[in-house]
Amino acid sequence: MGDYESSAPGRITVYSIQGCPHCTQAKTTLAGLGVPVCDIDLGSHSELRAKVKELTGRSTVPQIFFNNIHVGGNDDLQKLSPEELQRLVSLVKEEPLPADAPPLPQQSQSEHTASENEGATELSLLLREMILKLFSEHLSADGKSVDYKGMSANPVFERYCELAIQLQRVELLSLSREEKLAFFINIYNALVIHGYLRLGAPTNMWQRYRFFNYVSYLIGGEVFTLQDIENGILRGNRKGVAQLRRPFSKTDPRLQVALPDAEPLIHFALNCGAKGCPPIKTYTPQDIDSQLRTAAEAFLENDDACVVDSVKKEVHLSQIFKWYKADFGGTDEKLLGWVLDHMGDSPKKTSLQGVVSAGKTKVSFLPYDWSSNSTH
Repeated sequence: MGDYESSAPGRITVYSIQGCPHCTQAKTTLAGLGVPVCDIDLGSHSELRAKVKELTGRSTVPQIFFNNIHVGGNDDLQKLSPEELQRLVSLVKEEPLPADAPPLPQQSQSEHTASENEGATELSLLLREMILKLFSEHLSADGKSVDYKGMSANPVFERYCELAIQLQRVELLSLSREEKLAFFINIYNALVIHGYLRLGAPTNMWQRYRFFNYVSYLIGGEVFTLQDIENGILRGNRKGVAQLRRPFSKTDPRLQVALPDAEPLIHFALNCGAKGCPPIKTYTPQDIDSQLRTAAEAFLENDDACVVDSVKKEVHLSQIFKWYKADFGGTDEKLLGWVLDHMGDSPKKTSLQGVVSAGKTKVSFLPYDWSSNSTH
């Protein structure tokens, strides 16, 4: 899987990202069909994201094509009957690849290495890519669990730890807003997994509190915990959930690095290690706002994040919207307006528009799955 050339007439094309459980499960299924499968990592080939969305109307991954026939995501693949799947396999085996087949990358991107003088953005990307590589290698075939014990014994993790030490040399004050967003989102997500590997996954509320207020990196000469990164830097120094005070005092030098205002879109990019979190991705400063908006749109497509009941005029949202309601306007009305503005065109959005326009919409919040995806 992953070779872009084959002697077979057609091919299966899968657009995926590293560390995505749904992608792993889909690719496991496709690998057993006996036909060429081209796996394209949209994390490495972000230039194809817009085209994939244009072809599919979706922002989620995986997206699967048999020649030029779009099947959909992993759920759609698993729902195919044996007869339907066999027809698609026969198509790939017997029919030449049509001219309107989904695109492949223009050229392969080789893995790069970091030097001690590498900038903050490049270093954070490399660290994140290494974590994603580890994550993918130790993800179960069904995509539902991760072997963190095996991951911690992987030589790549040792190399990751060596590179993470370089974070103390990063110059943070010179970073632009876009660079800060990409840098700290990537570092946060990497630090969560690093913490899991060293300390294990938290299993109750008290352990989670300690984990997010204890696990930290030394960055640019200052200590940043997970709580500092999320609420201090990315939310403009706002109080976090169950926090009595802001992360940074007025005299704290880290306050100079914080964003001036809370950025609501970060909530769909940060992954705290629980099953209820958004999927793990890698972010770059270029078009960061577009990337974050795409992440929000993909998150809202899932029923774990948003369910619309047109009959009862109710909207059920992820707990994320309750915990950080202030970031989305502070009221149910503003929250629903924000959600509508950030949903992609879909039947769900049409239903939500109808419910909101009718007035007196009831907003409630879905249970959050805090369980870990660890195999141990």
